[in-house]
Amino acid sequence: MVNAKELGKLKLEHTCDKAIFLTPKVYCLVTDDGKTIYKVKGLKHEIELTYQDFEKLLFKDALIEKSQSKWFRKLSEGKIDILNEVYTLKVNDNKRELVYNKNNKLIGTKAYRITPEKIINIK
Repeated sequence: MVNAKELGKLKLEHTCDKAIFLTPKVYCLVTDDGKTIYKVKGLKHEIELTYQDFEKLLFKDALIEKSQSKWFRKLSEGKIDILNEVYTLKVNDNKRELVYNKNNKLIGTKAYRITPEKIINIK
């Protein structure tokens, strides 16, 4: 299943000693050669995060706030504003139910169970 040159097969990009996957498109890896790789959707790559930052986010109600500049186009006025924006990084339960241990540390997730009683009709 792993072959970088054959069409349809997977490419092995890294082997890791440890990794934290918080939500889709938000993760941190420590490769076996000690390199830290992280991805955070919506956060600029210049913003520094560490593996320890991701470990802190495993605890219930933890969050990290980082400041970044963002460009906003105003086509009607023909200008671009560069504003400072605070990006809040935290674990969410939008897609899966979060499971915590007795120390309030995230240990996993599980699928939501939707029963007929829980379905809300939105019109």
